[in-house]
Amino acid sequence: MKTLDSIVDKALSRRSFLAGAGAVAATATIAGCSSGGSTTTTTTPPPSTYTDLDVLNFALNLEYLEAQFYLYAATGTGLASSDTSAPSGYTGSYTEGTVTVGSAAAVPGLTPAQQEILNEIAFEEQAHVKFLRSALGSAAVPMPSIDLSFFGPLAVAATITTAATGTGSFNPFSSFDYFLVGAFIFEDVGVTAYSGAAPLITAAGVTAGYLTAAAGILAVEAYHAGYVRTSLTGRAIAAGPASAYPYLAAANLVEKLRDTLTVGETASVETALVLPTSLTTPSAIVAASASDAVGFARTVDQVLHIVYGSPTVGVAKGGFFPSGVNSIFATTTA
Repeated sequence: MKTLDSIVDKALSRRSFLAGAGAVAATATIAGCSSGGSTTTTTTPPPSTYTDLDVLNFALNLEYLEAQFYLYAATGTGLASSDTSAPSGYTGSYTEGTVTVGSAAAVPGLTPAQQEILNEIAFEEQAHVKFLRSALGSAAVPMPSIDLSFFGPLAVAATITTAATGTGSFNPFSSFDYFLVGAFIFEDVGVTAYSGAAPLITAAGVTAGYLTAAAGILAVEAYHAGYVRTSLTGRAIAAGPASAYPYLAAANLVEKLRDTLTVGETASVETALVLPTSLTTPSAIVAASASDAVGFARTVDQVLHIVYGSPTVGVAKGGFFPSGVNSIFATTTA
């Protein structure tokens, strides 16, 4: 199996990125990397062939991932089968997948306040799954296969660790600080994906309330991202020297990897965490444009490159989705 590093290096030498071509942005995600994804000649359908329901179902795939991650972190168990199986009356072709958790378990050693915030985020991500499934009704796709053990290989690709599994590997369920880095992998991508989706909702979808709902979910995802970013920076400031809190540097290595996986973007949508050095020196904690403080957006293609962990065109699975997403937007196209 190829290493993540070799995949990225090889792809960077030959990939030409056509920003946004044939792509639609989507909801809630995640950052990840793939140790190898399959290739296919299938391409994303042209814009005229997909509907608002297709966009919502892509969002649901990503909400499944976030909900499983946060529920395992907070409680040690994931979504109930009633929230992952095909709904009554479903006639689509996608089947329900499984969740690989590796050594996932409830994060140990939390303070009461930390446990409360994990519980709240987990509940809200679970609620997003329920909300989207309810909105989609019998058209809601079942959960695809999800691999939460992929944090280990991802950390190797980001040069956070050198071991993909076992001793010395990265496990976001092992401590609160590791959890924060794991959450950082997801949250920025989710916020940028919702932002990118907003102008792609049709007029009928706006009337039906889809845009309002997406804006509401975006607000909650941004709250989550803000909590993760301020927790990382606040704990780094409290620790003193940079070497005393390596988790901030680990988060920035994740940021660099995400930027590498979406090489060719007309402008980077990544914002490294920068601590203030004085009362008059600006920090960089919020992920937004430095010129106008407007949040960034990603297309569905850019999101797929991150969650599959590959900058290569034609990849249909990998990373956190070992069998691909249950969506017509399943293959990277640019």
